[in-house]
Amino acid sequence: MAQLTLFVFDVVAVSVLVFGLYFPRHRRRDLVVAYLGVNVGVLAVASALSVSTLGAGLGLGMALFGVLSIIRLRSTELDQHEVAYYFSALALGLLGALETSPLWRNVALMALIVIVMFVGDHSRLFRRYRHQIVVLDSAITDHVALVAHLEQILGGRVHAATVQRVDLVNDTMVVDVRYAIAPVQVGVGPMLAAHR
Repeated sequence: MAQLTLFVFDVVAVSVLVFGLYFPRHRRRDLVVAYLGVNVGVLAVASALSVSTLGAGLGLGMALFGVLSIIRLRSTELDQHEVAYYFSALALGLLGALETSPLWRNVALMALIVIVMFVGDHSRLFRRYRHQIVVLDSAITDHVALVAHLEQILGGRVHAATVQRVDLVNDTMVVDVRYAIAPVQVGVGPMLAAHR
């Protein structure tokens, strides 16, 4: 009975994670099935392993966690927030399969994962901060001049500018920029897009 209760809580938690948080915020339909599949797959395998001897079942469950992470790293590239959702779905599946005493501990950990993802991926958290890979049509080798040029182009304060490639022959460069936009510009992008 306790195992069935955990299954129900897992289904509720992964549904909130995927349909309540991830999809409304990021709109990648292909990852919805990936997160659900990973969760249910881990839930099924870890549940089957948990009925074996405790040490072996737990050890195999952790090995499964590692193997799935390697498979993820070999698949198509995901953004860091998508990786976080991936491992959250995986962790929810493990928590739903491994029965502990008291039962509320697993339920509380499931809730904690969903709450952390809600807060950590919220649009209001650090909303002024951006990350861009910028291709410039001029090779600026002086770092101070480069930062000033990037701040003018991006309309914000550059916190880090890492040069990835400089082509002095064609006078171009690629820069990884982390910056904060000015407060008056927050939300300007979507408003401009709506007027187009």
